Amino acid sequence: MTSSRGVIVTGGTGALGRAVVLHLLRAGSRVAVPYRGEAAWDALRDAAGPGALLYGQAADMALPATASSFVEAAARFLEVVDGVAACAGAFAMGGTLEKAPVEEWDGMLRANLAPAWATARAALPYLLKQGGSLVFVGSRTAETAGAGASAYAVAKSGVHALTRVLALENKARGVRVNAILPGIIDTPDNRKAMPDADRKAWASPESLARVVAFLLSPDSAPTTGALVPVDAAR
Repeated sequence: MTSSRGVIVTGGTGALGRAVVLHLLRAGSRVAVPYRGEAAWDALRDAAGPGALLYGQAADMALPATASSFVEAAARFLEVVDGVAACAGAFAMGGTLEKAPVEEWDGMLRANLAPAWATARAALPYLLKQGGSLVFVGSRTAETAGAGASAYAVAKSGVHALTRVLALENKARGVRVNAILPGIIDTPDNRKAMPDADRKAWASPESLARVVAFLLSPDSAPTTGALVPVDAAR
């Protein structure tokens, strides 16, 4: 059996997920990533470099059957599943509740809450085998704001509730469950969308990746059920 740790990272081709993947690979972990687009996967693989202990498979992690199939294949590559970083998600701000497009509600639930639930359900049997850690990505918006982004805030609130529930259900079984709560992440898309914003308090994907890696690691062993704010200045 491999001596390196095995981690699944959903949303691994996005800005935050990519930073998590690259951080884990540099630390010597084996990493498995579901992806939706070939170009994004190719870019991640190129960034990881030749010889990276990286596995990828096209998968829609909002679908329970597809999530189970991916996790099964990932577990074969990883040999053990020590951790899961559920970074898949999306943001939309369509206006107040009565003005936002009707489709935004289902869209935000499907993009943010459904993959978290389906990924956790598929991965838990593997995490339980040797004890592991599951880290979700929530949002400070869901705790402190949300006006104009009700669907997003509600979806992320669901992720927060899921974190607490799974932490309680699995504490005695050796699996820890936590979530990070970013504010605005310093990504090219956010810079483009908010060109005049003060970016001093924006968190870089790399800084958030270090927190995720800590929560995945045995160094954070006493911590479960935590919603960790990560929206301070870098």
